[in-house]
Amino acid sequence: MFSEEGGTNKIPVYDDSVSKILSILSHPLRRDILALIHDKGECSFTDLLNVLETDTGKLSFHLRTLSAFTEQTATGKYKLSRTGERALRVIRDVELWAEGSDVRRKAGQLPYASFNKRSLAFLFDAGLMLSVTLLFSIPELFPLLLGNAFALNLGAVPFVTLGLLFVYSTLLEGFNGQTLGKRIVGLKVVRIDGKKLDYEHSAVRNFGKSFLLPFDMAIELREKNVLRYFDKFAGTTVIDLRALPKPVPVQVKNAVKEAQEGRKEIVSSTA
Repeated sequence: MFSEEGGTNKIPVYDDSVSKILSILSHPLRRDILALIHDKGECSFTDLLNVLETDTGKLSFHLRTLSAFTEQTATGKYKLSRTGERALRVIRDVELWAEGSDVRRKAGQLPYASFNKRSLAFLFDAGLMLSVTLLFSIPELFPLLLGNAFALNLGAVPFVTLGLLFVYSTLLEGFNGQTLGKRIVGLKVVRIDGKKLDYEHSAVRNFGKSFLLPFDMAIELREKNVLRYFDKFAGTTVIDLRALPKPVPVQVKNAVKEAQEGRKEIVSSTA
């Protein structure tokens, strides 16, 4: 339908069609079907049946529902139509948005480490790695002990320092969530989903911290209490182990109190 307001024509909005498309794409199995066909390029009915582990009747029904998004080749295999490709891009955009919203929601429940404390821990760790690097640049030290091959040119000091910082931070945080600097200050890196931090997630967040720090902090400097970009990308954040617990909101306290009182009334009435 068309709508007109203030003499300005608006773009037509087809409410029924939009609702129907969203309804079709709302089913997780249908989204899996589109993603699988996209990844494989072409899929036979049997391929879909084996991978998705569903029954024949259910798969046939969902394929018929997705007929506007798929088409069949001469050999009977399914592939995405142009509409299907566009639909899949929309699905993935929504999934990324939902994931980012979930990260921010869960992160808001954690005791955030302050910018000052994280900066202090970073400066300690960076200074430690710089000190180690400078040892290799002392001409009288390592050439004497290990030969000229280990002498480090001063121009390479910043690059070696950043490399050491990345390896050092990745290994220690991947092992226990803490570098020496974070341990001293009382901070710890954790995963937003509550799972154990591993070396892969640690490497992702520390790549930004070691090599792309200005870009990595751009989001955080723009808005308060927002994860650094690579923390957000890795699904991690830094918590303050010495911070006081967040106070429970008054609304939550009142709700708990009312629930407890209601439970007592039910018990007393049935006694």
